[in-house]
Amino acid sequence: MSITRDFEGYGPHPPAADWPGGARLALNIVINVEEGAEPSVQDGDPATETGLTEGAGQVYGAGRDLAAESMFEYGSRAGFWRLLRLLQRFDLPATFFACSQALERTPQIAHAIREGIQSGLYDTCAHGLRWELHRNLDPDAERRAIHTAYDTITALTGAPPGGWYCRYSPSEHTRGIVAGHGGFQYDSDAYNDDLPYWVEAAGRPHLVVPYSLAVNDGKFVRGALDTGAAFERMLTEQFEFLLEEGKTAPKMMSLGLHCRLAGHPFRAHGLAAFLEKIAKHPHVWICRRGDIARHWKQRHPFKSEQK
Repeated sequence: MSITRDFEGYGPHPPAADWPGGARLALNIVINVEEGAEPSVQDGDPATETGLTEGAGQVYGAGRDLAAESMFEYGSRAGFWRLLRLLQRFDLPATFFACSQALERTPQIAHAIREGIQSGLYDTCAHGLRWELHRNLDPDAERRAIHTAYDTITALTGAPPGGWYCRYSPSEHTRGIVAGHGGFQYDSDAYNDDLPYWVEAAGRPHLVVPYSLAVNDGKFVRGALDTGAAFERMLTEQFEFLLEEGKTAPKMMSLGLHCRLAGHPFRAHGLAAFLEKIAKHPHVWICRRGDIARHWKQRHPFKSEQK
């Protein structure tokens, strides 16, 4: 098998990001809206999804796990609204990584996102039709799932999702399907850089805006974080290092949040402390993910040698 992976990227000479206003850092807050789209026995799956819950992914065989189900429900019933209030308190833009089935089952959340999109504060990135292992789907089934998710999110929020991001690992066909769709501006199925970059997919230029599982509240259920103060410290350390680095080489920072995780009060306490520190920072561009994609396309258009 020939190796198609890129281990070098920009190397020692990353491009000048030239973020708006001369910002040293572009920061994108991501809220994952997934509750109701996870594997569920009532949806025909053999077992309840237990990943990214307070149970830390414990699996005890097939069948319903009512405890795990209720942990997911906390995210849509309480956590989403707590995180939304934090965004509103500090008047911050954000991107919602939304599963279309989750939005269908939580019309109040879909309406809140629609209102935020209309105000110019929010945008969406399609996070799947539901939680599926895309690498196990044949290309036609995967194409139908991606297209359906795009159409459903557009209908429910009043605006098309700007990008795509798989819940689990993408397949080898995912990027080509997304690029060939024509409606997506980017995908975030990568964790390999601090800046956007171009690839060729489906015979055309395609932008990748990498995401992060490092700066992510998922670390709580993996035992790497235990308190809101620890969460604030992790976010602050990432922020301060990138801000200092940004004096000469500005980068981007993705902050990944889940309604059923960061939406709990003690975690939201640490998040609020961080947001208060950075909300009015003069050297930071806090923006939507689509803003980053549009800026990169304008400032760093695709060149054939970037393949």
